[in-house]
Amino acid sequence: MNKTINISLIVPVYKEETNIRPFLARAEAVFEKMGKIYEIIFALDPSPDRTEEVILEEIDRNPDIKLMVFSRRFGQPAATVAGIMTCTGETCVVIDVDLQDQPELIENMFAKLNEGYEVVYAKRRSRKGETLIKRVISHIGYSLINRFSDVQIPRNTGDFRIMTRRVIEELRRLNESHGFLRGMVAYVGFKQAFIEYDRDSRYAGKGKYSRLTGSFKIGLNGLIGFSSRPLFAMSICGFILAGLSFLLGAWYLLQKFIGVSLTPGLSTTVLVVTFFAGVQLLGLGLIGEYVGRIYDEVKRRPMYIVDKQVNFLKK
Repeated sequence: MNKTINISLIVPVYKEETNIRPFLARAEAVFEKMGKIYEIIFALDPSPDRTEEVILEEIDRNPDIKLMVFSRRFGQPAATVAGIMTCTGETCVVIDVDLQDQPELIENMFAKLNEGYEVVYAKRRSRKGETLIKRVISHIGYSLINRFSDVQIPRNTGDFRIMTRRVIEELRRLNESHGFLRGMVAYVGFKQAFIEYDRDSRYAGKGKYSRLTGSFKIGLNGLIGFSSRPLFAMSICGFILAGLSFLLGAWYLLQKFIGVSLTPGLSTTVLVVTFFAGVQLLGLGLIGEYVGRIYDEVKRRPMYIVDKQVNFLKK
C-alpha cells in the first residue's frame, strides 16, 4: 500500500562498509523519535568492498531502506543529484554516511523548516579532523565564490541540508552537468535558514577524495558554474596591463627623444616576458574552463547511469 513519505534521506556512498550500520542505527533512532514516515536512499558508486552487500542485508531488515547502484563511479555530486531526482518524500535531507554530520540534527532542521522556510542547511561552527591548510583553502574558496558569483553560497556549509518538495521540483528542472548542489540550491532561492553545529570526525575509515584537489574542484565548480564575472575580470586585467605597457613604451620613447642613455637589461626583459606570458596562460586556462563546461552541456550526456535499483516501487 502506498504511503506518504515525510522525509527522504539521500546518502551518497562509496567504499563505506564500516559506516553503514552505525549510520543507520542513529538515523533510524531519529526518525522513530520524530514519528515520521521515511525512506533512506543509498546512492552507491560501485565499490570494491562489501558496501553493497551490507546495504542489501540492511534492506532485508528494514523495508524503508532503498539502494541504487550506478553503472560506474560517477562521483558524489552525481550520486547526490540522483537521489534527489528519485526521492518521493515531502522533504528531502542530504547527508554523508561517515557521521561527521550528525543525523540527530535532522530533528532540529525539520522543526526549523516548519517555521516557514523552504531550505534549512547546517552551518559548521567547528570542524574536527580538518587541517589548517584545508580550512584556509575553504575560506579562500568561499571568499572568491561569493565575490564573483551571481549567487551567494553560505560559508562553512556542505551538502547537509533539508529541502521541501517545492525546492526539489525546482532542482529537477535545472539541467546541470556538474551537480554543484550548494550552488544549485542557492540559485533556486526561496526562504532559507540555517542551524549551527560542531562537525565531528569520521566514524571510521578515510575520506575517498583528495582534500586539496577535491576542495579545489568544488570551488572551481562554484566559481565557474554560476558566474561569468571571472571572464570580465580577465578582460579588465588585460586592459590595465595593455595600458601599462603603452605608458612604459611612451616613457622609453620620451627618454630617447631627450637624449637619455638607456642601458639594456636582460633581467627586465625576462621578467616582463614571463609576467605577460603567465597572465596570458591564466586567461587561456580560465577560458578553457568555460569552454569545457559549454562542451559538457552541449553533449547533454546524463550525469549518471543507474545499473540497478533495489526496493523501489515500479512505475
